[in-house]
Amino acid sequence: MSILTTYHPNFCAECGEKIVRLRWHVWTSGRFCDACGPSFRKERRLQSSLAVGILLSLGFITGRALKPTPASLIIQRSAGVAPLASVSPAASQLSSAQPPAVSEEVYICGARTKKGTPCSRRVHGLVRCWQHKGSRAMLPPDKLIVKE
Repeated sequence: MSILTTYHPNFCAECGEKIVRLRWHVWTSGRFCDACGPSFRKERRLQSSLAVGILLSLGFITGRALKPTPASLIIQRSAGVAPLASVSPAASQLSSAQPPAVSEEVYICGARTKKGTPCSRRVHGLVRCWQHKGSRAMLPPDKLIVKE
């Protein structure tokens, strides 16, 4: 007898009826006859789905446990904005150690739109926005400066 052969019973474990099968398959129950087998399918499916659920849960828990902790969030604010009360002391020390941000003048694009009004997109310097590159401004340069 070969080591790879599996056990095939001659009688049903539930009713004791003789089991006669021409071929034994993985999906046929080896312990029960054709009449008793369907009553135990629900139990086998429940066991296999429970095993799959446990394996998935263990994988999820293991993945969460091995996940590295994210870096702490540090919010940098400009000198003109008052700090919030909930900012950590380490973050406030970092922001106080850095030099205050240089305020640049902010301009608007000012090019003529399809509507006929000047474009109100903010740009850095006396240039046009991405949509109006190459166009001229409708307003004089002193009117393009945004005053905050």
